[in-house]
Amino acid sequence: MDAIISWFHGAVVYGTIIMFGALGEILTEKSGNLNLGVPGIMYLGGISGLTASFLYEYGTEEPNAFVSVILAIVACLAASALGGLIYSFLTITLRTNQNVTGLTLTIFGGGIANFIGGMLQRMSGGVGQVSVSAASGAFRYYSTALAGSKSDLTYAFFGYGWLAYVAIIAAVIMFLFLNKTRTGLNLRATGENPATADADGINVTAYKYIGTCVGAAISGLGGLYYVMDYIKGTWANDGTIEALGWLAVALVIFATWRPLNTIWGAYLFGLLSWAFLYASNLNRYSIELFKMLPYLATLFVLIIVSLRRKKEDQPPMHLGLPYFREER
Repeated sequence: MDAIISWFHGAVVYGTIIMFGALGEILTEKSGNLNLGVPGIMYLGGISGLTASFLYEYGTEEPNAFVSVILAIVACLAASALGGLIYSFLTITLRTNQNVTGLTLTIFGGGIANFIGGMLQRMSGGVGQVSVSAASGAFRYYSTALAGSKSDLTYAFFGYGWLAYVAIIAAVIMFLFLNKTRTGLNLRATGENPATADADGINVTAYKYIGTCVGAAISGLGGLYYVMDYIKGTWANDGTIEALGWLAVALVIFATWRPLNTIWGAYLFGLLSWAFLYASNLNRYSIELFKMLPYLATLFVLIIVSLRRKKEDQPPMHLGLPYFREER
């Protein structure tokens, strides 16, 4: 029983990171932009939040946890949105190739993050010495009255930092926004048929810019959650953020561009990602096969969706394509 609870708990933590990345990418893709720079944006969100908290706690004798958390969140959202703005300027204004731009953003974000992470490690005295205990403790806080001990079943549902619940709330809000509000429907229209939306008086460029930048900010929270919660307020240059970023891109397809589907889909990805730890008698090659399970699940869904060809399961019609108003 303890092993099952531990597996589920690890899956939710991993799934929350993936969910933030996928939610941001769904909002971006609904506007018609295909941003493959999600891993890079998650890198930017994680390192910027960590840097803001580190500089505050490093230079303050008795740091306030609330102030450190606010600084981390503001820095994360600003840096991630800036990454989205760079992508938007290149692909919307300059009309560069969206696939190439997104991949370049991933490389750029990873490089910048690891460079700054190395600087923080030198400032703190060496590898593994970076610590923002005040902020990390606040991000990882949960009510022991609700969660109980780590061997209790309630721990599997309530033993998480508050950002895990924010991710679920964000998925519900995004669903309502995209389906129940005029602004959300206008955003979807720019991704489905920007020429028609433009003719109807919708500012296609503004919606694409805002959708991409806000989506990037949401994705960046996944990187912040990884840094502050999963690895407890330090920096690790092991490529995990990039791997989870690609899983977030895969989850968008798996969820068929529906925000609510990312909730159970992210947790399923988390379970599949951790399955190898709980399968006995595995050799090294079997472990690598287990790590492929989330991607295999995405391929399976992609095949099913392609065969069914239901319109509501398909990506926005103008996804990844530049819009030229002159050709309207």
